Amino acid sequence: MTPDEARAELEKCRVLVDDVDRRLVALLNERTRVVQEIGRVKRQTNMPIYEPKREDQVFANISASNRGPLTEEAVRRIFERIIDEMRMIQRVWMKSDGEK
Repeated sequence: MTPDEARAELEKCRVLVDDVDRRLVALLNERTRVVQEIGRVKRQTNMPIYEPKREDQVFANISASNRGPLTEEAVRRIFERIIDEMRMIQRVWMKSDGEK
């Protein structure tokens, strides 16, 4: 492969990655809207934001659906971060919504 062919191939791959990234952002925002609704229900019923058993269910679900090439550990680390951000969103959203 020549350097020009390599650059062309890399550009094609980068266009695909950019598209996947946009879809990931859309899905994360969709998940956030659902999490906000969960937070609303929890606030109305004085339930805690953090539910370890539910998080275990999420991890089991994602592990079962993972077909690679990401390892189970990598997927779990990614979702730990996502869940952490969602908890933060619930806390901030619940606090600001409660002040309105």
